[in-house]
Amino acid sequence: MFRKIAVAYNESPEAKRALASAIQLAKNLNADVQAVTVVADLPAYTAYAGAADASLTRVLQEDRTTVYGSLQDAARTYASDHGVELSCHLVEGHEVEAIVDFLRSQKVDLLVVGLHQRDLYIARLWSTVYELAQEAPCSVLGVH
Repeated sequence: MFRKIAVAYNESPEAKRALASAIQLAKNLNADVQAVTVVADLPAYTAYAGAADASLTRVLQEDRTTVYGSLQDAARTYASDHGVELSCHLVEGHEVEAIVDFLRSQKVDLLVVGLHQRDLYIARLWSTVYELAQEAPCSVLGVH
């Protein structure tokens, strides 16, 4: 039923639980699994800092690339330790639109997302999860 599984992945503990569940599902179903990470925009102050030092924007972008590369490497290692090959993808844009576009382009059957158990921003979280569930062209599994 599920041949292509994607997991919304970032540095949060919830995303790590979602990754673990996606890997176990992929292993049990002999499915492909992919991690998709939305790249955060550089902070607005970057424009001001760039005016003071033109190289700062480049340095911040390189740091961001390094951080996301490390995050993806850790996810690949975790998957490999569990006998699963994980491909990782970075997408840019509004988080819901970027993930939905990725799901469509990759023809994903199931999206696995981590759910926050306790969060001060629960309204924002649920609106994002709800929007993803409404817009996703596939099934969505929320993991606690």
